[in-house]
Amino acid sequence: MAVLDILKKDIMILNLKAKTKDEALKEMSNSLFENGLISNKEIFEADIFKREAEATTGIGDGIAMPHAKNKVVKEAAVLFAKSEAGIEYNSLDGKPVHLFFMIAAPANANNVHLQALASLSSLLLDANLIRDLKKATTADEVQKLFKNAAQKNQQDSLKNTSQKELPLIVAVTACPTGIAHTYMAESALLDAGKRMNVRIRVETNGSEGVKHRLSANEIEQAVGVIVAADKKVEVERFSGKKVLQTAVVDGIKKPEELIQQVLEGKPAIFEGTGVSNNSTSQDSKKDGIWHHVYQDLMSGISNMLPFVVGGGILMAISFLLEQSFGKTSTAFVFLNSLGTNAFSFLIPILAGFIAFSIGDRPAMMPGFVGGYMATQASASIVKSTGSAGFIGGIIAGFIAGYLILLLKKLFVKLPKSLDGLKPMIIFPVLGLFFVGTLMFFIIDPIFSVVNLFLVHFLTTMGTANAILLGAILGGMQAVDLGGPVNKAAYTTAIGVLTTTGNGSMMASVMVGGMIPPLAIAIATTIWRSKFTADERKAGISNYILGISFITEGAIPFAIADPVRVIGSCIVGSVIGGGLTQLWKVSVPAPHGGLWVVLLMHNPLYFILALIIGALVAGTIYGIWKPKKAVAFDK
Repeated sequence: MAVLDILKKDIMILNLKAKTKDEALKEMSNSLFENGLISNKEIFEADIFKREAEATTGIGDGIAMPHAKNKVVKEAAVLFAKSEAGIEYNSLDGKPVHLFFMIAAPANANNVHLQALASLSSLLLDANLIRDLKKATTADEVQKLFKNAAQKNQQDSLKNTSQKELPLIVAVTACPTGIAHTYMAESALLDAGKRMNVRIRVETNGSEGVKHRLSANEIEQAVGVIVAADKKVEVERFSGKKVLQTAVVDGIKKPEELIQQVLEGKPAIFEGTGVSNNSTSQDSKKDGIWHHVYQDLMSGISNMLPFVVGGGILMAISFLLEQSFGKTSTAFVFLNSLGTNAFSFLIPILAGFIAFSIGDRPAMMPGFVGGYMATQASASIVKSTGSAGFIGGIIAGFIAGYLILLLKKLFVKLPKSLDGLKPMIIFPVLGLFFVGTLMFFIIDPIFSVVNLFLVHFLTTMGTANAILLGAILGGMQAVDLGGPVNKAAYTTAIGVLTTTGNGSMMASVMVGGMIPPLAIAIATTIWRSKFTADERKAGISNYILGISFITEGAIPFAIADPVRVIGSCIVGSVIGGGLTQLWKVSVPAPHGGLWVVLLMHNPLYFILALIIGALVAGTIYGIWKPKKAVAFDK
């Protein structure tokens, strides 16, 4: 697939009407929707805004590349848009954006699509192309400029230049989404290498997986390594090399500077501890230990959630079938066993990936084993019928990760001839021994007792305490609409559900997460004159997102008006979460919203709590929101 196949001229906007960043993103999303390239504008916009909330896609030099990859995209496409006046976009260089490239990639985008997107991203580093695009007045002219640039790029790549005598630098580029920045950094480093007479080999960690994987021979020959990445990449293989770690945007904006630092030997030797001694990553400079703890914990939770959702819903369906066919029926036994088997992996997966996030691959095995030990009844010094559970599993993951980091430092001076012993014998044996010792003699005995106490508290607490806890968990769902606070409440409810089999806390969390999008939908329906036509359309889609327990549907509104949206939603979610406890609602499934209502205990009260909370939040937001100063279509 060629670049011109995805840079479609029919959807180009050569004179954006938008005056602000949000208006520009919505105008471009609307063009994709009207031209049939996306099936649901609101869901696509939510992902676009969510990506912008993580980090600006304004890469500087008057260019922005907003992008999203999800299931509502029917066909891979790039929308080119231009603003003559320029739009303030919070770009990396602080300058207005004139040229926009909105990338829409299907959730199942194949390598052909992604390679075309990568090619387009690399072309945007051509200063002459950017200059000519700013002067272009027609869609045909834009396509011709890209066609000429692509042909020139291909000719350059075919030139036979012998560079074997030049110094070699290897690099890895990666960004969270893996659509644009990954490949722009790759192209920038390669171009800078040509200008500086340096051989560059770049491995990309993008949406299509690892491409151009570096060989052991290339790493051995390299004078240094550049890791320009905003997500975790495999770095153990660079042990003993001079490694410069930095943000992916540095690979785009200052590749010559990075190459020069490596050539001058400035990076410290990487000792295989998971973090370079002189990491220049912007995150490392501004974030403390708690930021890294949070990242490691989220790594475990994100890998655990598929087991939670898949196993939990199948198990809940089995309970529904049990009522109709009995507990000896094949349908019940099969689905219940399948769900139970999936649940048995939760804590080991959680612990294993926390450990992996900290100490890389050598930490996974002791992390998994420590997590498994946390699921077993304590058989050590303190005999207990309980297990260390989720708390013990989280601790096991962190112990395994940091223990491996410690072992790497202790054995860093091991003779190079014995390096092969570290991953094959030293780390597995010592890692497992010490993690197992700590779990058996300390963690399991202590936290099995703590866990039994918590279970006892949750199963015997009075109505007032239950209402308070439910209100808190429900309110946490609305604090950041899918962010860390939201995930903390969700994980707590999962822990209670898996430990006790009681879905009461899950009811509070589910109601709390469903209320924000439903509140938005109600407000845009009743107070129509206070919202634009696009906002009212987005409000309608929030009815579906709300009943499906997709809290993120409220994100575009929260970005535009955070105080009013989040403030009103917290009030509604607190009320809804508390009411589920007052009425003793229980939800045995960890996801699904109203689609799993038949599986609930006291489902009518669940619906009533949801309606009351959504009406309260929607009313507060609708009244609180000021009237627009301009007239809108009714």
